[in-house]
Amino acid sequence: MTGFDRTLLALGALAGLLGVAASAAAAHIPGADSLKTAAQFLLFHAPTIIALVALTATGITHRLTTRVAAAALVIGLALFSGDLSLRALKGIPLFPMAAPTGGVILMAGWLLAALVALIPTQRSER
Repeated sequence: MTGFDRTLLALGALAGLLGVAASAAAAHIPGADSLKTAAQFLLFHAPTIIALVALTATGITHRLTTRVAAAALVIGLALFSGDLSLRALKGIPLFPMAAPTGGVILMAGWLLAALVALIPTQRSER
């Protein structure tokens, strides 16, 4: 496993941790719907990032595409969930259009994850 893969794995686990923390915080803040949404996105995507890293390690998928898909999910989560969380907790945006940009990057990551299944690998089919 490369250092990049280990970083993606750690960031996937961190997304899960932050999702749990954001869920707990949202339970104590009245009207924190955007924080709940951020928590859900973190929790839904964390296992996917970890699974993509695992696929990369097995070599059964195209490694570069799989890594790019996982990285896109990490970046998209940081922008989307980061913006929603910052707005809910501090009342300020991360930067203009951060959440929509993150959402588009998340969709691109999912598209790449779908393409991973269709791109042949160097391994021979048995």
